[in-house]
Amino acid sequence: MIEKIRFTKMHGCGNDYIYVNTMEYEVADPQSAAIAWSDRHKGIGSDGLVLIGKSPVPEADYTMHIYNADGSEAMMCGNASRCIGKYLYERGLTTKTEIRLLTLSGVKTLQLHIINNKVESVTVDMLEPAFEDDNQFLANRGVSKGVFVSMGNPHYVIFTDNVDQVGETGRVLEVHPAFPQRCNIEFARIEADGNIRTRVWERGSGITQACGTGACATAVAAAYTGKAGRKSNIVMDGGTLSIEWRESDNHVYMTGPAEFVFDGEIEISKLQTK
Repeated sequence: MIEKIRFTKMHGCGNDYIYVNTMEYEVADPQSAAIAWSDRHKGIGSDGLVLIGKSPVPEADYTMHIYNADGSEAMMCGNASRCIGKYLYERGLTTKTEIRLLTLSGVKTLQLHIINNKVESVTVDMLEPAFEDDNQFLANRGVSKGVFVSMGNPHYVIFTDNVDQVGETGRVLEVHPAFPQRCNIEFARIEADGNIRTRVWERGSGITQACGTGACATAVAAAYTGKAGRKSNIVMDGGTLSIEWRESDNHVYMTGPAEFVFDGEIEISKLQTK
């Protein structure tokens, strides 16, 4: 028997995902669905699959589960979290302009910036970064050119004039033995205007147009090493994200856009749905 699941394609600075509202549809095998649907030649085409659900705990309003294009599950995605905020508000699922989103790396608070009843941008409280002990761990294992920053998922930020080595070097470092769970790799260059040009190799997806957690990690690494202040504009292939690492609470705040691309239906066998 063939059933149809409705989906929405969205992107944040070009980082595109397929979104399914699991309050209406359930995907029993999201790993396989992510692989098949993300294929840009034979599927819908995306960097992965995002499932939106109702939170099972009172501390959050909704949940986000992310599956990369290779089927692996991600801990967090900043661009996807902004898209979920826009989706929930503009599709009439909530009237809140502050939404608590449960992810595998904790509850993230989304602040929606509304103009004419449309979500123009979203600020996400990405919580506190972690990096100090891990950098020593990596140096002891022969990886010492960059800065390790965890934003709920692992990032390794390399400051270099050659950000275009992202494909050649990123694919190698993602699976370096120093990163037993694999790693997201950022190549960043401080520009004359103070902005930070960054290209990203995402674990499980390869080169992506943007990475929200990667932008946060880059801004934190730049401030930590004295290359920038606590507020940075991170210029990625698909657009620019504004990042602030606040001294008052040590949290990282990410602000950027989210956009709808299109809605559609995809056929799925009965065995793949609950």
